[in-house]
Amino acid sequence: MEDKNILEATVDGKFLTYKGRPLVRGENTICYGFMEDPYVLQMTIMTTKKVHDKEVPDKVLIQIVKTDKSLSAQERIVKQDMKSGLYDAFDLGLIWLERLLG
Repeated sequence: MEDKNILEATVDGKFLTYKGRPLVRGENTICYGFMEDPYVLQMTIMTTKKVHDKEVPDKVLIQIVKTDKSLSAQERIVKQDMKSGLYDAFDLGLIWLERLLG
């Protein structure tokens, strides 16, 4: 049985999009959302672990960040938490972001 959410992820131009928003990875940081919106989701992979000979994210720092560049890095962080696994981190981060963007 196919997961409906997988079908919602598409490549739009040069970015992968999920639920209509860009999902971009650079090294150990994954950003989700439009920089034109007041908030974006930022996930930082802090540690990895081996599963079936593959390195997968283990501890992931989730942050909701204001996109206002006039604020300091500390002032921009609205919410943060640490989760085990990328799925749980992304799931919680999506909930936070959706609530803030209303």
